[in-house]
Amino acid sequence: MRADWNADRAIIERIRREVFVREQGIPESDEWDGEDATSVHVLAVLNRDPVGTGRLNRAGKISRIAVMSGLRGRGIGTEILRCLLREARRLGNREPCLHAQVQAVPFYERLGFSRKREAFDEAGIPHVRMSLVLE
Repeated sequence: MRADWNADRAIIERIRREVFVREQGIPESDEWDGEDATSVHVLAVLNRDPVGTGRLNRAGKISRIAVMSGLRGRGIGTEILRCLLREARRLGNREPCLHAQVQAVPFYERLGFSRKREAFDEAGIPHVRMSLVLE
């Protein structure tokens, strides 16, 4: 579901802090980049509990897709991504892009994304730039 940064900020921050800062070791200073207030956010909810999030910035970049560790592999990340793609379409973005962690590339490829360049370092983790042309 679409989230409101101002109303849902604490929930979104809690999920991202758990997944990116605690689990993956990304520094807080890298996680909070100043794009949140102007991005579209989504929340995944399971049994009324928020369990995942993601965002789409004004330029059409999808980022910060996070699902709580015990709930991965259930299609939650797929639904977050599909929701963000619907938002991209709604906003008129015809080729959303993202920086995928290398181990997540097959996930994005299954959903139609293709690699646009070789791996690079982002926050100490190898990433690949990917994009998808929307019909």
